[in-house]
Amino acid sequence: MSQKAFIFDLDGVIVDTAKYHFLAWKELAESLGFDFTEEQNELLKGVSRVRSLEILLEIGNVELSQEEKDKYLHEKNEQYLRYIAKMDTREILPGIPELLLFLKSEKIPFALGSASKNARLILENLKLLDDFDAIVDGNDVSTAKPDPEVFLIAAKKLGKKPEDCIVIEDAAAGVQAANSALMTSVAIGDPEVLKGADYNLKSTNELTLDLARRLIG
Repeated sequence: MSQKAFIFDLDGVIVDTAKYHFLAWKELAESLGFDFTEEQNELLKGVSRVRSLEILLEIGNVELSQEEKDKYLHEKNEQYLRYIAKMDTREILPGIPELLLFLKSEKIPFALGSASKNARLILENLKLLDDFDAIVDGNDVSTAKPDPEVFLIAAKKLGKKPEDCIVIEDAAAGVQAANSALMTSVAIGDPEVLKGADYNLKSTNELTLDLARRLIG
């Protein structure tokens, strides 16, 4: 039986950066004269930055020129980067440090497969950058999840067949991408939203070493 490998999404799996996206969008909305709630922020999950701005402007009923849109997109990203620059190891989600340590001790390779273009910076701040055997982020892919490209590149970098890879994800598009790539999908979050996953966990707390052993087989 061939050895397995793990591929981790970043946001919502290793760390929660969603709150910083929310704060940056909220500040932008307030500068445009309207409020933006956490409930409305759900509409932006797994959506590109450009489309997120369009949704935000629809909520506030604000019209902007393309030039203004570009300016605000840049400002939002700069603000988000200021937030994540302050991140440290305390923000790693529960269960993750133990799992990564276990995989290393068992010599099970693992990669990052994330849409974030800031993934390397975030991992560096979390002191995890050197732990990963491969990193595939938003700078390496041409198509977003649910397209499986990000995971297929990660598998190739790890020298593994797709069917030997186990993907840990927290978004429906990510679960879809893992399934399309014929990889084992482990979803973290609401099973109603993430149906179709091979395994459903409520939170990263459930990423136990027992589960890891079962997945490795």
